[in-house]
Amino acid sequence: FVTEVFANDFQAILLLFKDPFMHYVRYQGKSILASKDTPLLIKKWKNYLVNLCQCHFSVWFQPAKICINPLSKRPLDFLGYLSSLRLNLSVVRSQMLENAFLINNAMKKVDTRIPLFPLIRSLAKTKFCNAAGHPISQPIWAGSSDSDIINRFVRICRNLSHYYSGSSKKK
Repeated sequence: FVTEVFANDFQAILLLFKDPFMHYVRYQGKSILASKDTPLLIKKWKNYLVNLCQCHFSVWFQPAKICINPLSKRPLDFLGYLSSLRLNLSVVRSQMLENAFLINNAMKKVDTRIPLFPLIRSLAKTKFCNAAGHPISQPIWAGSSDSDIINRFVRICRNLSHYYSGSSKKK
């Protein structure tokens, strides 16, 4: 019993540090900070954020106004991203001597999908592909210089970056 409890506690300790990535979004004057951490670490991040703002930036606000909400199990469309919590199965194949067996490990993953239609429209506008998303034939590109192709690519990357960062200075 003691080893089972210790193993469970050790697993919980490992889960605390499993995926500490933070995601920050600023949209229409509001800030959203998202993470896949455990509730304990989320509360610690909240306290660190409050202390950082109050001590180093002299910005005073009430910690009670910071809301901690769990992610919805249904897909959420936000700034062009469709995020959802889905169950991904990864199959690990192991073989001992001549007997093969399968081990199924299920992992929950936050999945974000990039919308294709705005991306295709942007690529079609700069003549990389047609409106259906099919690439334009090579003879059109044969007359373009390397710097022209690179400049078009950089312009598309800049537009996508502005789109997903919520910048108001889009070109």
